[in-house]
Amino acid sequence: MFKKSVEAKSHQRLSGADRKKLRRTLRERFPRGSDLEFDTLLPPKVEITLSKFQNRVLIYCVEGGLPMFFDIDGRGTEIFPTVFALWKVPDLLPSFMLKGGEVSRFVIGGADLMFPGISIPFEGLPSFLSGEPWAIKVPGNPAPIAVGSTTMSSTEAVKAGLRGKALRITHSYRDLLWESIEGRYVPNAGFLEDVVLADPAFWSTRQVSDSCGGIAESSNDVATGEWRTVDVKDIISEPNPASVTQNDNQGNATMLATAGVNDLKVKENLEVDESNVEQHVLSTEDVDAHLDKCLLQALHSTVKDKDLPIPGSTLWSNHVLPCRPSGIMLDIKKSSHKKLSKWLQAKASSGLISVKEDKYNKEVVLFSVNRNHLDYISFKLEKRHVEKANQALDSAATDSRSQKFLEVAEIYKPSVHVNSVFTAVGADIGQLYSASEASEVVFKYVDKENLVKPTNKSIVILDPTLCDALFKGAIKKGTTYPTEIHKKDLGSTFVSRMQAHHVVTRGNESIVRKGALGAIQIVTERRQGNKKVTKVSGLESFLINAEALASELQKKFACSTSVAELPGKKGHEVLIQGGVIDDVAKHLVEQFGIPKIYIEVLDKTRK
Repeated sequence: MFKKSVEAKSHQRLSGADRKKLRRTLRERFPRGSDLEFDTLLPPKVEITLSKFQNRVLIYCVEGGLPMFFDIDGRGTEIFPTVFALWKVPDLLPSFMLKGGEVSRFVIGGADLMFPGISIPFEGLPSFLSGEPWAIKVPGNPAPIAVGSTTMSSTEAVKAGLRGKALRITHSYRDLLWESIEGRYVPNAGFLEDVVLADPAFWSTRQVSDSCGGIAESSNDVATGEWRTVDVKDIISEPNPASVTQNDNQGNATMLATAGVNDLKVKENLEVDESNVEQHVLSTEDVDAHLDKCLLQALHSTVKDKDLPIPGSTLWSNHVLPCRPSGIMLDIKKSSHKKLSKWLQAKASSGLISVKEDKYNKEVVLFSVNRNHLDYISFKLEKRHVEKANQALDSAATDSRSQKFLEVAEIYKPSVHVNSVFTAVGADIGQLYSASEASEVVFKYVDKENLVKPTNKSIVILDPTLCDALFKGAIKKGTTYPTEIHKKDLGSTFVSRMQAHHVVTRGNESIVRKGALGAIQIVTERRQGNKKVTKVSGLESFLINAEALASELQKKFACSTSVAELPGKKGHEVLIQGGVIDDVAKHLVEQFGIPKIYIEVLDKTRK
């Protein structure tokens, strides 16, 4: 969002009425925040300044110049907190945890957050909807590093195999908004120039808490402004059978809050609570036996060879846990293996599966399944009656969701400018790369050629090959070529020199096209007899059949529709009788999952 420098066209002081309106908007947008936290961000007796920019962005600053919130469209529907606000109130937004501090390099460099870079907890991916504001944190550091909006819901993410773009970054640490502030600062020692790592003070606090027998979770004490630790042992441990009835409401609320990717798990737990079934404490041997049985059940039923490789956390949350018997709570820590990685490696040692440790993401990945193994052949697949009974009812919904699910990803192909860099590191120049993968290539070249400046680790010295790749043909004649570049600018500059492509996936169908993805155009105009007609074009880019859409809209709006071929073989255009421009746009968003940013509307009938 803040990748290019834009000057504000006006500054104004918020009136009392505008302050109240802003506060109401924030309460609706961020229901997690309390009145005390909003008073911390926007003190009642402190002047608030509104800066308006040419691109419609609004920035709300408190006295002293620190920006607390920014509004992308100027309407209050796309308002986000800045990192300065999140450093004061870290839990104002839900947050994704990165797999490691090294992943933060790409986020700070301007890349969007991809699902492979997120650390998935054992209980599964948290529940979220498309377009929700979320923050990003680094393990061991309680201060968020970026904020953005989700590109899909948690259900759609699981169907996509936790691949693709998770969060579209709107603002991050080290971007132009952060750098434009004179009083900018960092919240702790983990925030470096080009990367964010764990906060040493946070780890020392956590080690002290762990030595006392508790599991500590960091939160912010708004009243004192200091970090404190909260014992959450009772939250993550199994419920006491004697307190199941007393804590029924609290337990339901906790389980509903974590629902999303593991609906079966939530339903089973709710059924146990409602019927007050006594939960028996499993021994270590019982837990091991259930783990092995659930793994074999998953390998037979849900784990397909075409989906491999699968990260261990995804295998656990999306495949193993849903296969456990009703009323059984599985905790890998109560097994003899204690850790998920050790359990998977033990299964690999027996020859049932093959795994490999991803050193970059620090996670064990399932690569293949030996379906000729004796344990696999001798296992009898358990027929789940609940799934059988609901299979007929869910089939229609599944087809509908597969049609609705849409994934759009920006990818890049090496061009003649950067081919020499790819060749130098042994990368394939005929392959398509994401922005983060392309950035990895250029940083790999920098490490190989030892181009980091000795006196300043954040500066890269440009050798002839890298200088030509970044600037040859892009600098006017007579202008001196630069001799060095900052690390935070290296990745984005390198990606901009590659050929832009995009890949669109809907269900099992996928297509790759050159260039940026065009939008769907919906236009309403008048025809003879002062009648209105709505035209829809650009559907082919999103794998939507024009004939099928015309038939669907004909039934929905009870009007006549037709399909015409656009001149120059540029696709087809759907014509709808009547001015239904808003209804068509809403239908494309809800039924086909088209993001609003890819829909352009123009009503020529309005004066």
